[in-house]
Amino acid sequence: MWLFYTPDIKDDMQLPEEEAGHCIRVLRMKEGDSIRLTDGKGCFYDAVISAVSGKRCMVHIERKEQQEQLWNGYLHIAVAPTKLMDRNEWFVEKAVEIGVDEITFLKTDHSERDVIKMERIEKIAVSAMKQSQKATLPVLNGMTPLRSFIEQGFDGDKYIAHCEPGSKVLLQDALTPGHNSLVLIGPEGDFSPAEIEMALKAGFKPISLGPSRLRTETAALVAVHIMNLAGQKQ
Repeated sequence: MWLFYTPDIKDDMQLPEEEAGHCIRVLRMKEGDSIRLTDGKGCFYDAVISAVSGKRCMVHIERKEQQEQLWNGYLHIAVAPTKLMDRNEWFVEKAVEIGVDEITFLKTDHSERDVIKMERIEKIAVSAMKQSQKATLPVLNGMTPLRSFIEQGFDGDKYIAHCEPGSKVLLQDALTPGHNSLVLIGPEGDFSPAEIEMALKAGFKPISLGPSRLRTETAALVAVHIMNLAGQKQ
């Protein structure tokens, strides 16, 4: 059954305009048809189309279902975006499909990009959420200076992946299953030495993602996958 994103369904018993257009004009659904909704806040809704008028699609909710938490702990990935926007979009799509709670884009000393169009990122995240049959849309944060981000603090285990020499533990060995986890991923030119020192002083632990030199978006996705696996319920 098709899944539609309806963030305001508690207050407004109709599909948002874009979702309504897809439902009515593309899928040719009509009054009386059953559909499934999600509010992106953890709930699914079984509903029936109660009326179709122009671009509007009204619904009647028959059942609400809270989706069971799919992993333990809160998973946050913070990454300096790549120069090519399609690589950032690819990362967001795949990270949401795998499962993550929050994504932040970082402004660092060596950043290749200063601006992220979050409207486009949110659309991709919503599509990935629906495709992977999840009921929760991750928190999506636009460009945030690294220093400001670190100063915000995080209630959990904090890690930084960087390419400078030094003692590092593999991320999968560093993680504590079920704990809240935050991983920092730098740009193609890596974090600057000053940024690494700042993060270490703030309690971030240096970690490795393996012996291969990975592109930024690949490294971020690997980190998400490792964190998600560590949080999987037994």
